[in-house]
Amino acid sequence: MPAHSTSPGLWTLAWRRLRQDRLAMLALTVVGLFLALLVLSATGMVAAHWEDEVGVNYAPPSFVGPDPAAVRTRAAEQPAPPNAFDPLADDIRAIRAQQGREAPPDMYGIEDPLAADLAALRGAAAAQHGPDVERRPTLPFGADKWGHDVVKKTIKGGETSIVVGLVAALVAVGLGTLFGALAGYFGGLVDDFFTWFYSVFTSIPSILMILTVAAVLQQKGVLTIVLILGLTGWTGPYRLIRAEYMKHKAREYVLAADAIGASHWRKMFGHIFPNVSHIALVQMSILVVGFIKAEVILSFLGFGVPVGVVSWGSMLNEAQNELILGKWWQLTAAASAMALLVTAFSLFTDALRDALDPKIK
Repeated sequence: MPAHSTSPGLWTLAWRRLRQDRLAMLALTVVGLFLALLVLSATGMVAAHWEDEVGVNYAPPSFVGPDPAAVRTRAAEQPAPPNAFDPLADDIRAIRAQQGREAPPDMYGIEDPLAADLAALRGAAAAQHGPDVERRPTLPFGADKWGHDVVKKTIKGGETSIVVGLVAALVAVGLGTLFGALAGYFGGLVDDFFTWFYSVFTSIPSILMILTVAAVLQQKGVLTIVLILGLTGWTGPYRLIRAEYMKHKAREYVLAADAIGASHWRKMFGHIFPNVSHIALVQMSILVVGFIKAEVILSFLGFGVPVGVVSWGSMLNEAQNELILGKWWQLTAAASAMALLVTAFSLFTDALRDALDPKIK
């Protein structure tokens, strides 16, 4: 007797269609490489020491060659004078010592009360940072104004931007799915309330809404950026999920679940949601792209990540001043990385939408 074969499900058919699209698989590979870099950067295996000043200020890329006017090392830099009250006091002491004359306690005949403390602090700082390392005149893709490696900085900035995009998209899709499920399933006053709430949000321009929430929250940080984008980006998923729930709640499988006494929560998320989850997934992939670009805009405008945290947006913010000086490599690195990821994610999103479309056989 032949074995009974089950028909493939929605996700199996979608994966088969997706594998046949070479462009989609190439885009998925690029996205996977970026996510792998994110994990390696978060664990400290890659770009862990991106803040080390390994190059001279504005060190050009290696394929351009060193700039003779910009080649400076730490050995050529003048150290801070030990005497905080009079920077010339130490030079005077050195001259007196060469002349065999006795050096006074201080230039003005008084002893510096902070000299011992300052010496102890400088000794502790030297022990912590170790000996000065000569900065390289060129780096593979150049350095910023502090001498940070642009490649490592781009990888670390990508970690922040991608995490913001992924987590904010998850928050937005979660809120949109919850609100859409409640409105579409219950209808009536519940649907009227969420429709009014949706109308208020969509009547305000998105960038103005984002800046308004940013001004209300005020505190800068990655979590703040996630909340700003997540709380303002739920309207798209809400509209689609609400329509799907309104369509599915009257179907036979939902009526059968109601006949056996299933609760509203079980019917909404145990029976209906698995049949509309592909829409939520596609919306999330679309929002990730939009939120990565939104984080760049917010950081460029000064509403983004705080000082000390690097992202692609903060790199572009720094690069606008560097471009005036002809230092184009930080702008090129951040813009190229963002363009590559956004393009790959967009191509994969389009292919995923086509693969999950039940009308395509």
